[in-house]
Amino acid sequence: MIIKLYPENPNERTVRQVVDMLRGGAVIVYPTDTVYALGCALDQPKAIERLRTIRGGKDSMELSIVCSEIGEVAEYAKVDNRVFKLLKHNLPGPFTFILPASSRISDKVMVGRRTVGVRIPDNSIAQAIVRELGMPLVTASVRTDDVGDEIEYITDPELIRERYAAVDAVVDGGMGDVHASTVVDCTQDGEVEVVRQGLRELEF
Repeated sequence: MIIKLYPENPNERTVRQVVDMLRGGAVIVYPTDTVYALGCALDQPKAIERLRTIRGGKDSMELSIVCSEIGEVAEYAKVDNRVFKLLKHNLPGPFTFILPASSRISDKVMVGRRTVGVRIPDNSIAQAIVRELGMPLVTASVRTDDVGDEIEYITDPELIRERYAAVDAVVDGGMGDVHASTVVDCTQDGEVEVVRQGLRELEF
């Protein structure tokens, strides 16, 4: 199923349709401000397992969460004043911040890890879905198989539907980007490290 949403003005009824699916345990593909991503509700452990299977990753595959605002980030990760200022300066935006996880995140997401990637995409569709859901989305980027050291991302929702036939719905928000988010590690005391340069440079 492909569900069309327009980023300029996401239809509220259609957003609720997507969220009702997520609350029922669905795994979807949805647009972000970078590449398209797989997503499911944080409180749906079976859906998290399905997401891992669909993505083709192992249990140790790192998953991120998508939050609606910085205040919500602080519920699911440990955020000190230094990191809060960094988040406020760069979010919403094409960044994944690696932070110490709080106990509110499901073991199905963590799988023995103590850190979690956190995103607030600058995309009205993603934000509308997470706000209506009332909790973070568990997420992983949509991609083809790795080609050597390169990772290729699928940008066309129709092609994504063909590649990820096992998802319950693809939310079509137009063509995606080919550049992933910039990944920033904030778990070292007093240190911030850009571990992957993506679509935009970090601003301090």
